[in-house]
Parts: sequence; C-alpha cells; structure tokens
Amino acid sequence: QVQLVESGGGLVQPGGSLRLSCVASGSIFGVYTMAWYRQTPGKQRERVAFISIGGNTDYIDSVKGRFTISMDNANNTVYLQMHSLNPEDTAVYYCNADLARYGSTVRNHYWGRGTQVTVSS
Repeated sequence: QVQLVESGGGLVQPGGSLRLSCVASGSIFGVYTMAWYRQTPGKQRERVAFISIGGNTDYIDSVKGRFTISMDNANNTVYLQMHSLNPEDTAVYYCNADLARYGSTVRNHYWGRGTQVTVSS
C-alpha cells in the first residue's frame, strides 16, 4: 500500500517562511513526478509546484520567485520551501505523486491528506 504523508504546515506571519515535506512510502517501484497543490474553501484545487525525477520544475505564476520545490529521489520525499508568504497563500496544501507500484504495469497518482498553511498577523 502506498501512503503520502505531509508535514510542516502551520501558522506563520506575513513575510515569513515555511517548509512543507511529503514522504511517499510503501510498495513503490519508482516515483516519476511529485507536486504540491493547494485549495481554499469555495475554490478549485490548483497546482502550485511540480517536479520530475529529471529535475524539471514548474510553478504557478503567483509563487514564482518565492517558492522552491525539490525532491530527494532516494527517499521518495518532496519539499516545498515557501518564502515571503502572504495571506493569499493560506490554503490546505496537498502532496501528489505520480508513481509505479511493485507488480503494477501502470503509473498512478496518489494524494496526501493535506496540511493547513495559514498566513496571518
């Protein structure tokens, strides 16, 4: 069974920083991409940052220059370093992984349960 567990969320003041972590564990053959999404009540979930095993990255325009996504391939872990946070960054942040399981012929996306990030003074 595959499990994604996020950590690092919490309350931070405007202009502050947080680092989110997500560890994928279980019967995993290989992780191909990982990403961070976020969702605010009443709004559609949006992809914030993306990274492939080859190191390609992509960010939503509103976080470019402030957020950095990175991956530890050996430990199937993805990080989201967030700087210069503002109240508009407040959301539940979800980890997503595109991976192949042992004994499977297909790749599937898996989701974490989410971690709350609140930016407020």
